[in-house]
Amino acid sequence: MPFFSCTVEESIPPGLRLDRYISEYLKLISRSQIKAKKLKAHLNGKVIKNSRVLTGGEFLELSWDEAECNFLIPENIPLDIIYEDKRVIVVNKAQGLVVHPGAGNRQGTLANALLYRRAGNVEQGLGIRPGIVHRLDKDTSGVMIAAWDEKAHIFLSEQFKARKVGKTYAALVKGCPKDKLGFIDKKIIRSPRDRKTFTVSDKSGRPSLTYFRLVRSWGNYSLLLLRPKTGRTHQLRVHLKYLGNPILGDPIYGREDTAFPNVTLMLHAKSLSLVLPGFNKPQKFRTPLPERFREVIHVLNRRY
Repeated sequence: MPFFSCTVEESIPPGLRLDRYISEYLKLISRSQIKAKKLKAHLNGKVIKNSRVLTGGEFLELSWDEAECNFLIPENIPLDIIYEDKRVIVVNKAQGLVVHPGAGNRQGTLANALLYRRAGNVEQGLGIRPGIVHRLDKDTSGVMIAAWDEKAHIFLSEQFKARKVGKTYAALVKGCPKDKLGFIDKKIIRSPRDRKTFTVSDKSGRPSLTYFRLVRSWGNYSLLLLRPKTGRTHQLRVHLKYLGNPILGDPIYGREDTAFPNVTLMLHAKSLSLVLPGFNKPQKFRTPLPERFREVIHVLNRRY
């Protein structure tokens, strides 16, 4: 029996039912298969019906019948490990590494790498998304934490849900913000033009808050430190576009840059602070700026 667990995205639209979330967002099984495969769902530990309306941020556990178990394949993918114990692992995710497997994409992800490190074989696997608590976009690098057991997963997920996790990102952006210190407090919704992207809204959508600090500027480029207080999908990228300072190299929310035409997304999760299972005080995990940042900054220092 396949098993799946995750924290429901906080950016889901109002009124979204569980069955639609499973089929359209998670893309695990189709709505027509949910009854046929006798899917069972627990939300924050309680049994729920497939018609249950989700609000976002809940801890979801799913299981269903399958003729052949489609466990994720363990893969020996190198990981940059910052910290590891018997309960958790903290890694510096490389840019380009997909975190979660999707429909038709069951290999080459962080989940595959974690499964290999944890088990080494399918029989001892963790299921479809082993231990992953939070998300980073494929092209965002930096600190991520995952759990090695269910209790640790719930313990960490509750901190993310309660917004008790400290997160700091570095971003190289176009232009220079008017204020050296500031915040962006704008609701985020899915774009009505493209359901794969998001935009800000003054009326509907989920509240989203990002603090920023200007570290340095070079002409029409700036290095910012960002502290998101909420965890919406694409939040930083959408907020910075709204601010008028899109992230350099952002193919979705940015614009082509003639000075740096070949750069990739300049967004890096620099630090993560939270309480680990078995500890009483928060611990902070840090990563240096990656090489792609240093290369661009080197060019900017020479030009300005």
